[in-house]
Amino acid sequence: MKTVEDFVLLLQDELALPVTEEDLGRPFDAVEAWDSVHLLALCTALERETGRSLSLADALEATSLDDLYRLAVEA
Repeated sequence: MKTVEDFVLLLQDELALPVTEEDLGRPFDAVEAWDSVHLLALCTALERETGRSLSLADALEATSLDDLYRLAVEA
């Protein structure tokens, strides 16, 4: 995963979330179909795709998908 477009595809394909790039900055409670289980599944998918570990503490502090994307690409 190298681009934000790759991230959106990951969200759509792996988590079946109906999101677009415009949804990334929204708070989690404003993202259609989001629930807390998606956070763990997304962290696992991001670690697999990037080959790097994510800090669970940092992931839990994220307030949007964009926060998680930045965490994954800046890790």
